Amino acid sequence: MNIAGGTHHAFTSRGEGFCLLNDMAIAAGYLLNQDLAKRILIVDPDVHQGNGTVQIFQDDSRAFTFSMHGAHNYPLIKERSDLYIGLPDRADDNFYLSVLDKNLKNLLDRIQPDFIFYQSGVDILGTDKLGRLNVTKEGCKQRYRLVLNAAKESKIPLVATMGGGYSPDFRDIIEAHANIFRLAQEIFF
Repeated sequence: MNIAGGTHHAFTSRGEGFCLLNDMAIAAGYLLNQDLAKRILIVDPDVHQGNGTVQIFQDDSRAFTFSMHGAHNYPLIKERSDLYIGLPDRADDNFYLSVLDKNLKNLLDRIQPDFIFYQSGVDILGTDKLGRLNVTKEGCKQRYRLVLNAAKESKIPLVATMGGGYSPDFRDIIEAHANIFRLAQEIFF
């Protein structure tokens, strides 16, 4: 669990969108290149597509990029993820969670990764000034529960990074981010 990171807009050759280095791609590349992992699944359901991560792994079949983001949000020009799901503006908890649940279970069965990187940005919240979705703090918490439970049930190691969150009241961001640590404690320990 990383209290920062998730800098998924950094490309191979440039930074973008507040991101200088792509921490998930660097770590995933290390695991793959050191033969510590054979197949990695990158789960990126942040409101903004992780365009840098997608670009970095576009020609590497060992890393599968699953991007679930606001279709009409930054970046305007999207990279092609291995699985690309553009969500409509104002998507709510039920819609968001059902799309994630269905696709995550399918990917774990199909891809059979031996490591998961999870970009858990909270800019999916309806209060977020840069997001365009309508997910509640409870919906965000249920998203964490889905991903963490899937990793535990499949016995797949997972690294979670925080990513974005731009709600005007910083307490919304802190509370939403803190929930992943609370759930990790509950689920894994």
